[in-house]
Amino acid sequence: IFHLDADGGIMVTGSHNPPEYNGFKLSIGKETIYGDSIQRLREILFNRQWAGARREGAVSGYDITAAYKEFILSRFSYLSEEGYRRLKVVVDAGNGTAGLVVPELLSAAGCDVVPLFCEPDGRFPNHHPDPTVVEYIGDLIDTTRAQGADIGVGYDGDADRIGVVDHEGEIVWGDRIMILLSRDILGRVPGGVVVGDVKCSQVMFDDIERHGGRPIMWKTGHSLVKDKMKREGAVLAGEFSGHIFISDGYFGYDDAVYTTMRIVEIMKLRGRGIRELLSDVPRMHCTPEIRIDCPEESKREVVQRVVARFQDLMASGGGGVPIKGLHDIDGVRVVFDRGWGLVRASNTQPVVVMRVEAEDEESLGRYKALLDRELKDAMEAV
Repeated sequence: IFHLDADGGIMVTGSHNPPEYNGFKLSIGKETIYGDSIQRLREILFNRQWAGARREGAVSGYDITAAYKEFILSRFSYLSEEGYRRLKVVVDAGNGTAGLVVPELLSAAGCDVVPLFCEPDGRFPNHHPDPTVVEYIGDLIDTTRAQGADIGVGYDGDADRIGVVDHEGEIVWGDRIMILLSRDILGRVPGGVVVGDVKCSQVMFDDIERHGGRPIMWKTGHSLVKDKMKREGAVLAGEFSGHIFISDGYFGYDDAVYTTMRIVEIMKLRGRGIRELLSDVPRMHCTPEIRIDCPEESKREVVQRVVARFQDLMASGGGGVPIKGLHDIDGVRVVFDRGWGLVRASNTQPVVVMRVEAEDEESLGRYKALLDRELKDAMEAV
């Protein structure tokens, strides 16, 4: 869309959903539409309310893949020059679209690539293409360790989400990737705005502020984050789930291939691996993203009951665990003295999502027990 200055675009994708799922990602101009805009478009189509064409259109073909590779290499091919250490990179494309371009781009940027499942196959015969689920990146972790690679990178089906493991196969979650990128960008753009979703670690928001940025916490959902990024003029935005949006030198959309190249660039320029680059970032104790089945028609009411309950607990000082604050932009993120807990309704599935983070295991257990109790009570009341 940017390259051709098109009036809109349609991407056929099922993202990280199972093979039987497919759909459209729609853009009007350079903006992705979502939510009410999609529902309005649905009404127009079903009610046949469209206007007649003012002129006859034309169909032509264009190989966007070649243009994309040329654009990326114009930015990163210098990394293959003498003086930059070669990196060994394991690439798990999950039989999705990333396999069409990533190995070639990394090789041209001076990397030795170990490819895994880089042949596109919509049946996803090796594993489901979701790099944020531990069971689906086992091959990536094992191969990164076995090959002595510097980094392992995985992708979802349409390559808008990234998953990363360091040289020892330890997962580098989306919020820690954001720390790595934000430090690099804020060194050139002091005072830059960085948007992160409510699932991201407080450590990330604190680190952005400490490095001269202005962090903004926002609702989960890649379209919501992208919209907030544009409205705030942010240099970087991202979600815990691995959607990363970079407007510093790029177009501000969630391109996991471009994010890969920026990570590799940082490693080559700094001459250090991800673990060393992030060695000063505090390590928190946290749960994975816990997904609790909840009927679609009642999940938001359940979450609203949880929000109201924590508002009452904070006002009364009850609950047995001191509450320092609440963020209710997307469900409720409860701030405790040594951590936080989140309860929110999924945007795409009939589930309620919970995540808890704390400075120590004992606090993590207490916070999770409190959220478990309040969520259970809310679900039973609906």
